[in-house]
Amino acid sequence: MADQARFTELAMEHMPALYSAALRMTRNPSDAEDLVQETYLRAYRGFGGFTEGTNLRAWLYRILTNTYINSYRAAKRRPEVADVEDVEDLYLYKRLSPANGASSRSAEEEALASFTDDEVKSAIESLPDAFRIAVLLADVEGFSYKEIAEITDVPIGTVMSRIHRGRRALQKALHDFAESRGLVSSAPGRSE
Repeated sequence: MADQARFTELAMEHMPALYSAALRMTRNPSDAEDLVQETYLRAYRGFGGFTEGTNLRAWLYRILTNTYINSYRAAKRRPEVADVEDVEDLYLYKRLSPANGASSRSAEEEALASFTDDEVKSAIESLPDAFRIAVLLADVEGFSYKEIAEITDVPIGTVMSRIHRGRRALQKALHDFAESRGLVSSAPGRSE
């Protein structure tokens, strides 16, 4: 009973954040609830092996991520492969039209002001799973590269690559959306 009480005391405060992450992974509230429930069940069963004083939050996210990958992703068809090798760095920012030349906002602030949450969410959801999970853990959840490497059980270099490539793909998706809405001008001579 002591382990159960200690687990509840330590782990339950992380449930809302884990649910938010699960919802971003599964894109479905019911599946997110199931994923969090399975995560807490696995965490409870494995709590005896958890070393107190280490990062419980990262440990729970690792269980969440592994559970998602093993259960939900395996049930889906093979994910689409996105070719982001040809996406330029700073793709979005290099193609923004100058705003009256006297704007006090940065190019990033100008671009983000043009998008709604749904458009950004849609761009994030369009990323392949590996990139989306890495970007969400870094940019939304605030984990370090080292923590993400531990959570996803991949080398830190792979984490860095996935985050970089995921961000580049987001830049391209958001630029293409902005271009389609006339928020930015097309780059002359741009080849698709």
